[in-house]
Amino acid sequence: MSSSSDIRVRFAPSPTGYLHVGGARTALYAYLYAKKYNGTFILRVEDTDLERSTEESMRMQMQDLKWLGLDWQEGVDSETLKNVGEFGPYRQSQRQDIYQKYADDLLERQLAYYCFLSDEEIDQQKELAKKEGRPPHINSPYRDWPLQKALDYKKESSTQPVIRFKVPKENREYILNDLVRGQVKFQSEVVGDFVLIRSNGMPVYNFCCVIDDSLMKISHVFRAEEHLSNSLRQMMIYEAFNFERPQFGHLSIILGSDRQKLSKRHGATSVNDYNEQGFLPEAMNNFLALLGWSSPKAQEILSMKELVEQFDTDRLNSASAVFDETKLKWVNATHLRALDHKTLWEKLQPYFLKHNFDLPTDLEWQSLSLGLMKTSMETLADAVELFRPLSKGTFQLSEKAKEVLSWESTRPVIEKWVSLVKKCDKLTEEAFGEIQQTIKTECQVKGKNLFMPIRVAVIGQPHGAEVKLLVPLMEKSDLLERAQTALKSCP
Repeated sequence: MSSSSDIRVRFAPSPTGYLHVGGARTALYAYLYAKKYNGTFILRVEDTDLERSTEESMRMQMQDLKWLGLDWQEGVDSETLKNVGEFGPYRQSQRQDIYQKYADDLLERQLAYYCFLSDEEIDQQKELAKKEGRPPHINSPYRDWPLQKALDYKKESSTQPVIRFKVPKENREYILNDLVRGQVKFQSEVVGDFVLIRSNGMPVYNFCCVIDDSLMKISHVFRAEEHLSNSLRQMMIYEAFNFERPQFGHLSIILGSDRQKLSKRHGATSVNDYNEQGFLPEAMNNFLALLGWSSPKAQEILSMKELVEQFDTDRLNSASAVFDETKLKWVNATHLRALDHKTLWEKLQPYFLKHNFDLPTDLEWQSLSLGLMKTSMETLADAVELFRPLSKGTFQLSEKAKEVLSWESTRPVIEKWVSLVKKCDKLTEEAFGEIQQTIKTECQVKGKNLFMPIRVAVIGQPHGAEVKLLVPLMEKSDLLERAQTALKSCP
């Protein structure tokens, strides 16, 4: 292993939308590796796709990374969007002069050339190659033009040229020793002369990626399996500049439950979606880490500290990983229930505020209620319906409750409930049981004719939460007010 100062790992998203869970997993692995070896985690923004890249998307992705706790030491500052670190700028759109300088070097050394082929000419060549069963490589008449001739023609021509890399004519083998997949071999003949700089002056991904990784001294690159096909072109560029290649790890594909590549049709796919649904960042990190990596201790539940301690590339798996929402909920529920009550209550506040819940501020009450409710919670959002019956001012009679209130036996049950609650000093679970038994005896009711009217008088519906557990958490005045509302709807 290199010294810690040599470990420099980057996450380089394209700001074209929210952070996808696949991107989040890549960022997590990069972060864990940097932390494990006291290296540097870097955020670089690959925003050369001018049509799709937006500043709003960049901010959203940074926000998602911050929520996950994946803080970077170098890169674009999430607040000011300024560059932080000695290898900036860290936005590719601000590095065009750097890319042009390296493209010019390749042009001068005759390892690249200006190509003036029009889109129509390129399409014709591809069509002909398809008919003849050949790879759709471009055969450019400008490949062997002297640089000065191309520059002169560029001045006179109305066509803006691209700059193409000159792939050697003779076939040769390139070998990538991948951290996840082992030795991967490529034949150079599978690619033709490829574009480095577009006609609008913007560099393509493969070119600027190599330049940036080299200049930023990136030691390890974790990226999705889809990028494996880019490796051959990038290895050619590394070789052309005599740059040292970082170590690459191409991560497994993430599949949906139907074993197809994870996409929006499977439901939520962005980190922000899961944040809004009430998942915890520590649970997301835990779950995402296990999509393609396994704990050497066979642990399923891990804290960030444990992930850092146990993570290494030797346990990364190349087999496709299935994004199992059921398991994610289980992981989240486990983390959620492990939180101390003070922390959990604080995390629930945005949900309670959103629904204007009026809940007691007493710390003992909050702890008691969480002790009761958290075992039924998989996400923070689940608390809304669990705590709704305990909030003042939220009592409403459901349609099914109105049917119960129409029964002949219901009014006497609720009236007796009111009289006994009034006499009760402290409504414990035991006291509730005694009241219910008294109503059963005096009103001569049992089963649903006993339970449902009481439940309707307490929570406004005949089914749902176990009333004997809720009642001790409710004020007597609130219980009586609810019961009176129910009585008004009785015939």
